[in-house]
Amino acid sequence: MTASPLADPIEEAGRIAAAARAVGVKAKLLGGAGIHISSPSARKAPLKRKYGDLDYAIRKKDRQAVLALFPSLGYEANDRFNLMQGDRRLYFYDTEHSRQVDIFIDIIQMSHVIDLRGRLDGDGPCASPADLMLSKLQIYEVNQKDLVDLTALFLDHPVVNRHDDDQCIDCAYVAKVTADDWGMYRALQVNIEKLRASLDGLEVDRDLVRSRLDELWSAIEAQPKPLKWKLRAQVGDRVRWYELPEEVRSPYQPD
Repeated sequence: MTASPLADPIEEAGRIAAAARAVGVKAKLLGGAGIHISSPSARKAPLKRKYGDLDYAIRKKDRQAVLALFPSLGYEANDRFNLMQGDRRLYFYDTEHSRQVDIFIDIIQMSHVIDLRGRLDGDGPCASPADLMLSKLQIYEVNQKDLVDLTALFLDHPVVNRHDDDQCIDCAYVAKVTADDWGMYRALQVNIEKLRASLDGLEVDRDLVRSRLDELWSAIEAQPKPLKWKLRAQVGDRVRWYELPEEVRSPYQPD
């Protein structure tokens, strides 16, 4: 008998992580739930909040196993979407709790593109702090929940120039990503300023968050930029520098 998804999304993420580990799948939790698990500050006031849908990133080689895994856990596949877009993204739905699971394959493509190939092989249940951060800061229409999540992330993870510590935000990696894509650079520039402004309304260690944001931005600015980046920077905001990804409607949601 197939077990049903749990009502609490964080507990459900733990159930999914155990099931994925049992079949050798590297399913890395993203979004607010991923930050909740990786950042203790997200589990207590004033940054604690409720979570809804679950987002994951997987390796391409795990795609077939994931297509079997989620139905075995009580999820309904969005067959039409998975047939048409399943080389890059998969959708499953928890009908009992009206909760969606969005799974990106190798690459997160939303307002901007984050290439995760080679970054999903670790043993932890979540994406790295740097990738969790990028997945939030790349959002064009960033909201208060995103800013709260980012505050928790920066409180709990130092910004350092090293790739071998999965408890840190690797600023060298982030700087390279922004040097490869002016649009991503601009997204971080805009959203970091929004994050700075939002701190005034939160009873947290604001100086610590701001100092880590300063460290991150210094690394981004110090990274050499190629000619293509500089030419795009001259055009600036006159040409749209982000995408507005369409929301995928579940077949179980009412119109």
